[in-house]
Amino acid sequence: MTATHDVTIIGGGIVGLATAHALSQADPRCRIAVLDKERHWGAHQTGHNSGVIHSGLYYAPGSAKARFARAGGEAMYRFCAEHGIPVQRTGKVVVATAEDQLPRLAELARRGTANGVRVEELDSARLREREPNVRGLRALLVPDAGITDFPAVCRTLAELLAERGADLRPSTELVGVHRDGAELVLATDRGEVRTRRAVNCAGLHSDVVAELAGATPPARILPFRGEYYETTSFRRDLVNALVYPVPDPAFPFLGVHLTRMVDGSLHVGPNAVPALAREGYDWATWSGEHLRRLVRDPGLRVLAKEYWRTGAAEIARSVLKPLFVRAARQLVPDLRSRDLLRAEAGVRAQAITPDGTLVDDFLVVEDEHWVHVLNAPSPAATASLLIGEDIAARIGARDR
Repeated sequence: MTATHDVTIIGGGIVGLATAHALSQADPRCRIAVLDKERHWGAHQTGHNSGVIHSGLYYAPGSAKARFARAGGEAMYRFCAEHGIPVQRTGKVVVATAEDQLPRLAELARRGTANGVRVEELDSARLREREPNVRGLRALLVPDAGITDFPAVCRTLAELLAERGADLRPSTELVGVHRDGAELVLATDRGEVRTRRAVNCAGLHSDVVAELAGATPPARILPFRGEYYETTSFRRDLVNALVYPVPDPAFPFLGVHLTRMVDGSLHVGPNAVPALAREGYDWATWSGEHLRRLVRDPGLRVLAKEYWRTGAAEIARSVLKPLFVRAARQLVPDLRSRDLLRAEAGVRAQAITPDGTLVDDFLVVEDEHWVHVLNAPSPAATASLLIGEDIAARIGARDR
């Protein structure tokens, strides 16, 4: 008979590994397994994000995002420092470039203050002192935002788990689930795994895993691709830290921004276009099954009707580089098309409800055996250590 684990986690991204880390710290005797279909940990969302440690500025006070982001960011700074992972508290500015953005900038300041975020308002002259190449009417300075290497965080978490005896199984894809008495039997492409509890941290495939487990997820995953450019080495000094536009409150994305990475490079982006496959990192990658499912999804039809202009503009920026550059030049007028080279894209797992609502907070569903993490958008990487502790506490509460 296969040995039974206490908890098995599906998905080896940063949230899945942080959950295993929290479980192993809470109970060193806990028998933990982590399964991931890829050869490397954090291969998708974790490995393709901007590396930003967010501060909690954007999120509605009282939301799970707001609760986790501020303390989660500080926990991430401590973890990186303790384990020698590159990390910098660079600060960032959020810039209003037009008069109609000023009320939204003021609302961001209010939210940030309510969430315990240090925020300082800058006029155009003080903005110019901090970021000489950035143009704007006013800005918010958020000194506690920063950058790190989240794939390195994943590797460190996996090393710690291996030292504690966790059963780590990369290159292992879940294909089915059934019950056997009080246990779950997880069928994979490399044999069966038996477990008392399971956690679904499958990201882009989280709704599919929920269905395999017999659940009816209250939201579906709609993957959005975010495309980036990287500046040439000669233009890395365009900004000193992180520079963001004022986001559109109707859309859960932050707009084209400039991000300095821990390796010294400067990335510009992303846009947000519907991906044609769950792992559709370019327009050439598509899945007939995924597209058929999207066409039948009533929520997508509602979303498309409401946001078709926004979607068309994002697709145009994807196809036509000058339009992408124009968006970035609203912040940095000196930027030119020749300064930018295509960089790696990322795909975000965005949950959408049947009525077409884009889920704008973490979404976790539980039953007797499972915890399903069905929406974990930014700041999930920032707050992953605390999210892992929260999931571990949910499992512990069921065992008491």
